[in-house]
Amino acid sequence: MAITEVIKSNPKLSLLVISFMVTLFSTFMHKWLTNQEHMKSLKARQKEIQKELKGQKDPDVLKELNAEMLKLTGVMMKSTFRPMFITIVPLLILFAWLRGTYAPILSGWLWWYIGFSVVFSMVIRKIFDIH
Repeated sequence: MAITEVIKSNPKLSLLVISFMVTLFSTFMHKWLTNQEHMKSLKARQKEIQKELKGQKDPDVLKELNAEMLKLTGVMMKSTFRPMFITIVPLLILFAWLRGTYAPILSGWLWWYIGFSVVFSMVIRKIFDIH
């Protein structure tokens, strides 16, 4: 009962706190379940390819570079699936609870949550150097 009263008394502040905790949890799960060094190397190679693409005129080389870029993107996407599958069920349960709790007292609660989460995600990833 106490948590519901706190939420009702200040819904935006409580949503901010919940958003921070959920973002922190999901970000650390992502960091823990992905190989950060491998992700850094993939991103570095993507930047190299982008630089090579800018000055390239040869269609064969362009095709080869684009194919490598596509392959790197696929590898990076596969790396993010594991943390997503592990966190999706708890997050779906949480969002069902959030909807039931916040919908009657704060219209647009989802937009508030998304806004808070985006900001927190950028800050947390920057602070902890998560890729």
